Amino acid sequence: MRHRSLFGVVAVAALLVSTTGPTALGNSRVATSVSALAPTAGCGKAPTLVNGTNTIQSSGKSRSYILRIPSNYDRNRPYRLIFGFHWRGGTATDVATGQTVLRDVWAYYGLLQLSNNSTIFVAPQGFNNGWANAGGEDVTFVDDMIRQIESNLCVDTSQRFAVGFSYGGAMSYALACARPNMFRAVAVYSGAQLSGCSGGTGPIAYLGAHGNSDGVLGISGGRSLRDRFVGNNGCTPQNPPEPAVNSRTHTVTNYSGCRAGYPVVWIAFDGGHDASPADGANRDAPPDVKGRTTYLPGETWRFFTQFGNDPGTPSPPPSSETTAIRGVGSNRCLDVTGVSQNNGTQVQIWDCNGQNNQRWTLTSASELRVYGNKCLDVNGGGTADGTAVIIWDCNGQNNQKWRFNSDGSITAVGANKCLDVSGYGTANGTKVNIWSCHGGTNQRWTRG
Repeated sequence: MRHRSLFGVVAVAALLVSTTGPTALGNSRVATSVSALAPTAGCGKAPTLVNGTNTIQSSGKSRSYILRIPSNYDRNRPYRLIFGFHWRGGTATDVATGQTVLRDVWAYYGLLQLSNNSTIFVAPQGFNNGWANAGGEDVTFVDDMIRQIESNLCVDTSQRFAVGFSYGGAMSYALACARPNMFRAVAVYSGAQLSGCSGGTGPIAYLGAHGNSDGVLGISGGRSLRDRFVGNNGCTPQNPPEPAVNSRTHTVTNYSGCRAGYPVVWIAFDGGHDASPADGANRDAPPDVKGRTTYLPGETWRFFTQFGNDPGTPSPPPSSETTAIRGVGSNRCLDVTGVSQNNGTQVQIWDCNGQNNQRWTLTSASELRVYGNKCLDVNGGGTADGTAVIIWDCNGQNNQKWRFNSDGSITAVGANKCLDVSGYGTANGTKVNIWSCHGGTNQRWTRG
């Protein structure tokens, strides 16, 4: 994989650590506080910025970034804003196109294809293709980009996010430290403290992902970055489970006890220094295969989009009305096989017909009830890919709790995996199970 080869000099990373420590950002500007949804100066204006490369003066230097505006941009609608930071030796073009993994599919770390024209994306270009952040100049660059973008485009100021891999992860971490009131959440892939950590005491929603055999930036460094925000966010400390070497799996830990609206999620995977990890046989597959099977874009998109306009409040669940649940890929409905009411009956997809075995109610306890007293249930509380989804007497356990996400996926809370139509099937009778979330149409659903 091309992007792997760009990060492989550990000595360079060590040098960067020694030259960009916590005091390196001391001259950075103080960020303004994030508030609930507020229109920016660009709302209502015809945009003067364009898709593609834009330049800006920052700290007396010419800097550039690639901008991606939704194709159906509405000047009166505030949009989510996501920054994607490249790795050492990478470029803004690599992030904006996804060309190092799978062109277009992996654009902006795979988030562009999941956004459905809901988000403005930015890919900044670092000096010498890195993010040394000398004297805090890269954080200032971000401040200046935000100022320019928001004076020209309509942005929801409570919905700014940053994601990056390796050196780009380090830059995202530096923003979490220095601008926790400006950014709503960050995702740090295989990062380390290479770009500094000015401040570093405020809470911010934090997702970290790291390989257990990372030979460039070891997983212990990723744990250290995570633990700073476990503390800042008031989460209960723990040593989360991580997969065994050569297990070809990954684990997802949602920390408990965190301050409301400031979650911490830790994804550990069996693998090396990799921005598009995959499970099973695909762990070592070519980039084009991994680009289609990696779970990180889906996990990150769900993490970013769980928040409402209030920076301390996750988005509310859908209403509790009783409706059908229709698969996007198949255009068929979630159905209890044979109209059975027996415990253990597996659910399937079938032509939508309005019968009671296709009528589901989302309760305040996050259950999906059918027939009034049976719950959608992950068989045996399983967490493995392919575990059957069945109906069972409602009992309040986590394997009967479900979360609706803004991208149309439905997450099994206990397993942290998605409701999935087996094998991308579309035929009547195709069984439904849980699977690692990947954003495919067989994992997207509509209500009604």
